[in-house]
Amino acid sequence: MKVLIVDDSPTIRVALRGLVEKMKHSVIEAENGSQALEIYRQDKPDVVLIDVVMPVMDGYDAAREMRRIRPDEWVPIIFLSSREADQDLDRAIEAGGDDYLVKPVSFVVLNAKIRALQRIEATRLKLLDTSRELAAANRELESLSRQDGLTGIANRRHFDAYLLAELKRASREKQPLSLILVDVDDFKAYNDCYGHQAGDDCLRQVASAMKAIGRRPADLVARYGGEEFAMVLPMTNTEGAVDVAKSLARAIEEMAIPHMRSGTGKVISLSQGVTSLVPASDTAPEAIIELADQALYQAKQQGRNRYVVAAGR
Repeated sequence: MKVLIVDDSPTIRVALRGLVEKMKHSVIEAENGSQALEIYRQDKPDVVLIDVVMPVMDGYDAAREMRRIRPDEWVPIIFLSSREADQDLDRAIEAGGDDYLVKPVSFVVLNAKIRALQRIEATRLKLLDTSRELAAANRELESLSRQDGLTGIANRRHFDAYLLAELKRASREKQPLSLILVDVDDFKAYNDCYGHQAGDDCLRQVASAMKAIGRRPADLVARYGGEEFAMVLPMTNTEGAVDVAKSLARAIEEMAIPHMRSGTGKVISLSQGVTSLVPASDTAPEAIIELADQALYQAKQQGRNRYVVAAGR
């Protein structure tokens, strides 16, 4: 380790250097608190051995400043003093010290103290690593909890939370918010004809196409349930939402996923319900969902493979 020795006495510094180097650690020296702070900033020692009474700046003030310089790191500070009063120990701990030894210090005592601090530091670093790993795992779990297991896009839980948040944002900023509900036409017949594995592959391809269309950072593509999907389009008016619906229909048509039992043609197609509104402060998510759902129902009633727009209220 790199040990910073701070003492105004050259004789004591020499003695302490001998002890520390005998422990196989490297040494840097300072003769007062002010000089110690400059070295502390530049050389970043692993341990500080510091005298209490020194000219220019005493050990207590230097220790406090060291704690301010590196507040997120733990560098052990051991005070060295000829004073043995309890209040001196209390003052040392209050100033940010980790231990208090009375001079002269023996090799055995100092070595034991530094070894103990090394073990504490090793444990602290291990706990930090564990904490980071746990935080990363929690982030991963949180991400997975918002993700649909089949398609990899947002799940219904995430959709509900996101729609609510975007409604509030749009209301505050008086901006339009659009929602598109999407249904894969005659999907049950597709599953019956091609099997559930093919059905899962079909849903994944539709989800992939929707992600490619809803590519703005604020756009959210979600699996709404079964063969139904949803797109939340912040800061998008009716015209913009219709453009998205048209682009999605073209993308699915170009994919040309065979569907021999479709009522609209020989490939997979979509029915879409589109709505857009500038929400009021009391607009509930259910209100915009109901509008898009009504439009989707009309699209199905009118023969599927189309989009219908429901005007926002």
